[in-house]
Amino acid sequence: MDAGTIRTDVADGIATVTFGHPKGNSLPGALLTSLAAAIETAGRNEAAQVIVLRSEGTGPFCAGASFDEFKTVKDAAEGKRFFSGFAQVILAMIRAPKFVVARVQGKTAGGGVGLVAASDYALATSGAALRLSELAVGIGPFVVGPVIEKRIGLGAFAAMAIDADWRSAEWGERHGLYAELLPTADELDRRVAAFTAKLAGFNPEAMRRLKEVTWEGTAGWPALLAARAEISGTLVLSDFTKRAIGA
Repeated sequence: MDAGTIRTDVADGIATVTFGHPKGNSLPGALLTSLAAAIETAGRNEAAQVIVLRSEGTGPFCAGASFDEFKTVKDAAEGKRFFSGFAQVILAMIRAPKFVVARVQGKTAGGGVGLVAASDYALATSGAALRLSELAVGIGPFVVGPVIEKRIGLGAFAAMAIDADWRSAEWGERHGLYAELLPTADELDRRVAAFTAKLAGFNPEAMRRLKEVTWEGTAGWPALLAARAEISGTLVLSDFTKRAIGA
């Protein structure tokens, strides 16, 4: 199983964390662990004032959890460990003492929507549609649910979670997942560069304090997300899920 790649580049006060996987930038467990560690390291790096989260290529931003890894889960404990990887990344993003800016070049599904929601500011192309696909494969967006709900509200989150349908990038912008949409990837890159350069010149302490304010009410999330990971880790063993993913 391909573990995927993580790369961090630091220049001009900006730490850019890039993740990649040949299967639509999906996220196996090892990649989730590495991504959380990379974000934590970038958060501690005194040479960086802001973090950019991006993925490889020109296709999907993130296809969510790795279905290949779903097929290898043998018991509930193993399942919980896998889904806890998403909790690690979300917590690393919201705890980083710097703004995390997501650069979303394409479609995003499942856990990838959680990464968008956990960023402090997301810039995307007009083709960056979103889908919470978990219920369609017999699970549910349990671990990513709290951060998406905080970002867009319970009603919009519940609608996404229940119908498991695609929503346009424009819908994502209207509901607060995206701060701004750009027509092309080139224009997206120019906007990300200009915006993060501006942030890199702001007062780091003021940005840290503002981030703390925007993520108030999340102190109990480590326990909450662990409990949610247990739910997903059990459901992934169901016959329904095995049939849905072709296991």
